[in-house]
Amino acid sequence: MPSDIEIAQAARLQPIIPLIETCLGIPTEAMEPYGHYKAKLSLSYIDTLKDRPDGKLVLVTAITPTPPGEGKTTTTVGLGDALNLIGKRAITCVREPSLGPCFGMKGGATGGGQSQVLPMEDINLHFTGDFHAIGLANNLLAAMIDNHIHHGNALQIDLHRISWRRVVDMNDRALRDIVVALGGKANGLPREDHFSIVVASEVMAILCLATSLADLKARLGRIIIGYSTSGTPITPRDLKCDGAMAALLKDAIKPNLVQTIAGSPVLIHGGPFANIAHGCNSVIATKAALKLGDYVVTEAGFGADLGAEKFIDIKCRQAGLNPAAAVIVATVRAIKFHGGVAMADMGHENLDAVKSGLSNLRRHIENIREVYGLPCVVSINHFTADTEAELDLIHAACAELGVPCVVSHHWALGPAGAEALARIVVELCEAAPASPSFVYDDALPLLDKIETVARRIYRASGVSADAKVRKQLKEWTDAGYGRLPVCIAKTQYSFSTDAALKGAPEGHVLPIREVRLSAGAGFVIAICGDIMTMPGLPLHPAAEHIDIDDDGNITGLS
Repeated sequence: MPSDIEIAQAARLQPIIPLIETCLGIPTEAMEPYGHYKAKLSLSYIDTLKDRPDGKLVLVTAITPTPPGEGKTTTTVGLGDALNLIGKRAITCVREPSLGPCFGMKGGATGGGQSQVLPMEDINLHFTGDFHAIGLANNLLAAMIDNHIHHGNALQIDLHRISWRRVVDMNDRALRDIVVALGGKANGLPREDHFSIVVASEVMAILCLATSLADLKARLGRIIIGYSTSGTPITPRDLKCDGAMAALLKDAIKPNLVQTIAGSPVLIHGGPFANIAHGCNSVIATKAALKLGDYVVTEAGFGADLGAEKFIDIKCRQAGLNPAAAVIVATVRAIKFHGGVAMADMGHENLDAVKSGLSNLRRHIENIREVYGLPCVVSINHFTADTEAELDLIHAACAELGVPCVVSHHWALGPAGAEALARIVVELCEAAPASPSFVYDDALPLLDKIETVARRIYRASGVSADAKVRKQLKEWTDAGYGRLPVCIAKTQYSFSTDAALKGAPEGHVLPIREVRLSAGAGFVIAICGDIMTMPGLPLHPAAEHIDIDDDGNITGLS
């Protein structure tokens, strides 16, 4: 069986400019080509679309993932292709991959099999340079902070209260906690510092939530990098570097146009993680797609407890988006995993494990329908080891809940393999219009918002937070940030903060280790359990298998 990269390399790409012009009617002059198969969509053209009606927005989410992943992006791509196959004008909106997981455990993020976004190698590596620009804008601010201190510190920045972190788009645990400015007075004042991965940067969040270049610059200016010795917040605007940061991002803010193997249009833009950030592609890309297509298929990171909650409570709340339906991606192997089966034993039929693991799927269905208020369909991403008896149990569980369930073969068959899923999605979207329900009200205190997510979505008994965390949240509330939504950073592998707790645990406590204010992005981050904003590489990183031959052909990328 060919690998994902072999399938991608065998595919015949179409020149992107004429393809998009034909599919979406976008004029050539509105697109900025990056080679033959990638292009940027101009903001001035996007602005001309504002009076068009919106298409239907479909959210693809998933059950609690297992380490190998369940094929959510593959399903997103396959569904977009299948909607086009049945005569709907569909556009897919996905996030850009980060190099950290690409060389680490997760691999790339362009889908798989016959449901991939191309050019696969470019997208998974440097693509159009968006992440590099985000990292540079972030680190320019870090350099400006230390430079200001070095040259007299006129703003009286308190060295003990600098919260801005440097970033790099790679999993590098050695950079989590460091000391900078060693080597003498000429190098600055030594202090403890930290690195996060680019996708956890507030600059990434801002890029993905901004609605225009002016909004981007205004949000960058509102970032709080720390405080003065008198307790006054310090911002990039105070340091006079918000304009330079925006200049670095002038091209990165433009959505990227690419294609699927089947020739469907894709807008791929931004890439915040859902376990440490808000996990959605950019507002600009999604809103543009809604003006250009009848159906827009987008994804939110990891399970419906993380990505979907933040999609609803942060992205939809800020951007005024109204998804019409949701797709919950599941696999037999993931359900068995949540039923207690080890990854090495996934190839063997185990009906008891399926019955037990279905608790996880049921929990996500409950959250989507009863908490978020969206109609949904379960899409089982098919694997060859799945047995009819195992699939029958999943169908029966969904039927009991009154939720449609379909087995999709888009990895192997492309658009035709997801045709049944596409027809169900259309039925859901054409029914009574949906409007998302937020998990909490804007007026709720910040700690209560976190606890509401913990209780309603994670089924926790409550939260634990020390006096320092509670004091910080109160200070932010007093400063006018109390109405912001919350972004919970926790493990993606469990409803709890313990990755070993599979299925649908209840009654656990959500421990809040730290809180961070993202004033520019417009949310408060609660870091829970042992989650890290700078991941590490596994024992055997995916980088060990990636290579390039003398002719420039890349292998091992998945």
